[in-house]
Amino acid sequence: MKKVSIIMPLYNSARFLAASIDSVLKQKYTNWELILIDDCSGDDSVVIAQTYCDKDSRIKLVRLNKNSGAAVARNRGIEVAEGRFIAFLDSDDLWLPEKLDIQIQFMLENKIAFSYTAYKKIDEYGVDLFELGVPTSLSYQALLKACVIGCLTVIYDISQIGKVYMPLGTKREDYALWLKILREKDIQAQGVNKVLASYRVYPHQSSSKKLTMAKENWRLLRQHEGLKIFSACYFFSNYACRGLVRDKFPSLAKLLHILEVAE
Repeated sequence: MKKVSIIMPLYNSARFLAASIDSVLKQKYTNWELILIDDCSGDDSVVIAQTYCDKDSRIKLVRLNKNSGAAVARNRGIEVAEGRFIAFLDSDDLWLPEKLDIQIQFMLENKIAFSYTAYKKIDEYGVDLFELGVPTSLSYQALLKACVIGCLTVIYDISQIGKVYMPLGTKREDYALWLKILREKDIQAQGVNKVLASYRVYPHQSSSKKLTMAKENWRLLRQHEGLKIFSACYFFSNYACRGLVRDKFPSLAKLLHILEVAE
């Protein structure tokens, strides 16, 4: 049973942290280490984390000296990771008990370097909202159109591609990492179209935040991926159209997503 290093950044995470850690403790796959990286929380996150560390030696706490953001925190976790596999779980999200068992077996049997799974969205009280299926595979070009990979579902194999760190200077650091892996390692990401995780969502984003994310996507395409203007416009238009349909015509967006996953 190969060891999995689970990277979980903390920042004022006291409300949901225990539930997230408990979802790791409930995993059927038991050879893991959970690396909690505290990004200078001002609440009881560290107290809660330390309580778990004292009870289970597989859980480790790393504390950053200054607030540096999720990308830096995750990269610190990757740096100290000892497992063959790197997995990600944020401190307000949850895994289903069979998550690691199914996904690691899938990767080992098929010699897969990078995988992701379907997941569901839940509200802040843990009530199920809806499920998000995923394509069976994604190329670099396909992923440029939109990030359909949930960070909480990703696992990559260090023995095949080495330790790959999240790019800095973007608020889309997880998306940037997926693109970096597919581009630099010249591989495709492989999906397990089975819901194995729960992504927690809060009240709707304001339009200003959506505009900020749109700007970040454009910067990602132009600066991080180095796309020429016409290519960037093409991929950004895919992202913008998806967002528009999702906001204005949610039923149609759901249907299109189902058709896309079925391809």
